[in-house]
Amino acid sequence: MKNENTVYENASMRKTYVARVFDSGERITKNRILDSLSPSWSELHKDGHIHIHDLDAYGLTYNCLTFDILRHFPYSDYEGLSDVGKILTVFRYFENLVSKVGNEQSGGMGFANFDKDLATILRNLNVTLGDGTKGLLREIIGDFILWCNDSHERMGQVSYYVTLNIGLAEDDLSRYICESVIDSFSSSPADVIKPNIVFKVKGGINYGPDDPGRYLLEKALMCSSKKMIPTYILCDSKPNRDIDPNKLSIMGCRTRVVDDVNGMVGPIGRGNIDNISINLPRLAFESVNVLSTSDTDRCFSEFKRRWTELASTVVEILLDRYYKLLQMDKTDFPTVSKYNLWCEDFQDSGNLEEVFRHGTLSIGFIGLSEAMEILTGKKYYASEDGRTMALEFVRFMREFTDSCISKYKMNFSLLATSGELISGRFPELDGKIYDSKLIEKGYYTNSFHVDVDSGLTALDKIRTEGPFHELCNGGCITYVEFGEAPFGNVEGLLELVDCAIESGTHYLGFNYPLDICKQCGEKGAFDICPNCGSQSIQRIRRVSGYLEVLDYFVKGKKNEVSHRSRN
Repeated sequence: MKNENTVYENASMRKTYVARVFDSGERITKNRILDSLSPSWSELHKDGHIHIHDLDAYGLTYNCLTFDILRHFPYSDYEGLSDVGKILTVFRYFENLVSKVGNEQSGGMGFANFDKDLATILRNLNVTLGDGTKGLLREIIGDFILWCNDSHERMGQVSYYVTLNIGLAEDDLSRYICESVIDSFSSSPADVIKPNIVFKVKGGINYGPDDPGRYLLEKALMCSSKKMIPTYILCDSKPNRDIDPNKLSIMGCRTRVVDDVNGMVGPIGRGNIDNISINLPRLAFESVNVLSTSDTDRCFSEFKRRWTELASTVVEILLDRYYKLLQMDKTDFPTVSKYNLWCEDFQDSGNLEEVFRHGTLSIGFIGLSEAMEILTGKKYYASEDGRTMALEFVRFMREFTDSCISKYKMNFSLLATSGELISGRFPELDGKIYDSKLIEKGYYTNSFHVDVDSGLTALDKIRTEGPFHELCNGGCITYVEFGEAPFGNVEGLLELVDCAIESGTHYLGFNYPLDICKQCGEKGAFDICPNCGSQSIQRIRRVSGYLEVLDYFVKGKKNEVSHRSRN
C-alpha cells in the first residue's frame, strides 16, 4: 500500500526501511555534491535552468550500459553441468549481472540482441533442446521476466531498469527464444509491466509479409495491443537504415548510444556516462521578457543565444563529472570489470579513461512545445511555420553537440529527455517567477513531443514528430495514445508502424489506459469495475518509457496523464 505522506521521485520506488535510510544519505550526498561544485553551476540546478540527473552519482559512477555479453562469456563455469543445469545457470548469471551492475551504476541495462545472443550461448554450451529442455527454456524465460518485474531491490526500493532487445532472430533456436519472450510476457498477469522489451522491425527478417520472422512481429504487436509492450525500433527508418540492425538497441526508456569517436561502432559494451537536461520554457520566458517585444524572430534569436550560453556551461559540467569519474578505481566496478561487460577490458586497461572514453555525454531538453508557444503564441505543430521553427531549433542544438565532438574528441549527443521528475519540477520552479497557463497545468511536455492533448490523429502525430528523431541521436521516442487497448488490432498497429518508418521515426510505442480490478482481475479502462462493481482499481500507465502504477507517479506526470487525449 502506498503511503500518501511519502515523496516519490520516480514511479518505480517502493519504500522500505533500507530505502528510507538510503534516501537520508542520498539527500546529504546530493547537497554535498552541489556545495562542491562551482556556485554558478549548482545555482543553475537549484533554480531550475538545468537538471543534473542522478546527482548523487556525480563523479562516482556512470549512467547506463548495454552489456557486452558474448565477448567474455564464462563458458568454463558450465563444465560438467547437464543441459538443464546449463540453462538454469545461464539465467542465474543474467540475474546476477542485473542485480550487481544495477548497484554499480545509476541507470539502465540493455541486452542488445537477447534472443540471438542467448541462442549463441546455448549452442556454444552444446545444449540439446529436446522436449524437456525446450519447455524448461520457455519456463525459465518466463521466470526471468517475473524476476525483472518483481525485484525492487536496487537501493532497497527501485526496480532494475532492464531492456531486452529482440526480433532479429534468423534461426530456429533464436526464433524460439524470441517467441518465448513475447509469449511469456503476453501471458503474464496484467500487473507484470517489466522488463522493457523492444522489438526490432527489419525488412527481410520480420517486416515483409513473406519474411520468415513475420509471425514474430505479429505476435509482438498482438502483445502490445493488450500490454503496451513491446515497443519498436524501426530499423528501416531514415535514422537507422544505414546501420547494422544488430548494433541498434535501447537502454532504459529511450537511451541510444551514438557511434564512438574513439573507434567503436554501435552500443554493445558502451553506455551513457552522464546527462543534463535544459529547461527550454525557462529560456523562452527569459527571452520574451528581456526583449519586451512580440517580434518572433528577435525572440527566437535571443532564445538560441541563451541556450548556447547555457549549453556551453552544461558541457563544462558534463566534462567535470567525467573527469572526476576517471579518478575512481577499477575496484569500484567489480562486476563489469570481472565479466568485461564494457567494450574495453578493465583489467587490461591502463586506466579508467581507456574504458569510459567510449561512453557518451548527453545534453537533454524538455518542453520544446511550451517554449515555442511562449516565443510565438501558437502551438508549434499547428502550422508549417511552427513546425519549421521547432525543427530548426532542434537542429541547432544537434549542431552544437556535434561541434563538441570535434572540439573535445568525446561522444556528445542530443537526448530527447524523458523527464519524469523534471516534468513537474521545472514548471514548479518557473511558477515562482512567471505567471502563465503553460505553468498552471503542472507539467512540461517531454522533449519534442506535441502536447498530450493536441487532438492530432495518430498518423499526424507520428508525421509531426518523425523528423525530430534523426536529430536526437542520444535517444528519443514517439508514442501514440489510444483511449482503450486496441486488443487484437494487429493490422491497425502495423499501419502505424508503416507510417512511422515512412516518417523517419526511430523508436515507437503505443499507450493506452490499463486499469485492473484488484478484486476480480477485470481489465480495461474504468473507474468502477464493470464486472464486480469494485472501486479498488490499479491503474497502469507509461510514465516516460517504462510502465508503472499511476499511484506512484510524481506530481508532474500525474498532471500530464490527466491531460492525455486519445487517438
